[in-house]
Amino acid sequence: MYNNLAVNVLTITYLLNGILMIGIPILLGMYLIKKFKLPWKIWWIGGVTFVISQVFHLPFNKYVLNPFLENIQSSIQGLSGIVIIALLLGLSAGVFEECARYGMFCWWLKDQRTWRVAVLAGAGHGGIEAIILGSLVILGYVNMLAYRNVDLTSLNLTPEQLATTTQAVQAYWSAPWYATLLGVVERAFTIPFHIAASVIVLQVFTRRPGQQQPGWLVLAIFLHMVMDASAVIIANQWGVYATEAVLGVLAILDIAIIFVLRRPEPEPPSVFPTPIAVEPAPITTTPVEETSDNLENTRYQ
Repeated sequence: MYNNLAVNVLTITYLLNGILMIGIPILLGMYLIKKFKLPWKIWWIGGVTFVISQVFHLPFNKYVLNPFLENIQSSIQGLSGIVIIALLLGLSAGVFEECARYGMFCWWLKDQRTWRVAVLAGAGHGGIEAIILGSLVILGYVNMLAYRNVDLTSLNLTPEQLATTTQAVQAYWSAPWYATLLGVVERAFTIPFHIAASVIVLQVFTRRPGQQQPGWLVLAIFLHMVMDASAVIIANQWGVYATEAVLGVLAILDIAIIFVLRRPEPEPPSVFPTPIAVEPAPITTTPVEETSDNLENTRYQ
């Protein structure tokens, strides 16, 4: 049913994709923590911020936005409908995630509003998203391994379910090997945006100390909408490879934003304990009076 060599390669690349989606954010977090001398707590605060945003974002999309989008899809055909749907989905993601970031700096990080903290929290935000998606990728991989080695007709499936499952399994194990690594490529291009967005939202509080500047929050929401909408529109019109190319260009711009908005900050104290230097006790010597007796005792026997 399948080319054995191709399947063996896909068995490795699919798993590698999931492992890298999980491993790269963790390695990035370790690097930033060591470089910035900050605790893991800040990375986790960024990650929990993403999770909290989805607790509200996903139900909103399901019960409020999606029914509205279905009406748009049925009434506005072609590219115009796709653009409107993509923009609304991007706006939804931007509002919930960037407002969650705003809340993060309002409460959890109100005493640590620095560029370094924003970078690490942004890495945690995008990192947890990548880890969750990577875990789902590995779960799907395990399921497809099981389906590959089982007679699907022996499962209790309706004819429609059997046809759909068979088609999905065949497509999964017939993909080009390089296509199986697009997940980790996309996450690598997306994490810089989450870091840049955290740095942008930070400006709400630090651009004019004592007076919030909400325009920066609006900017973060707008950029989030543009990125998500661009991915949907380009994927629909030109395919997934064009989408990844555009995300790669946007990632370069995100990195530029991160460093353009950097301001001089005092070096933070290290979170790692510093060894205490212990001075050796002074050595005192007692002069010995030379006599004929003790000189005799120092001779080699």
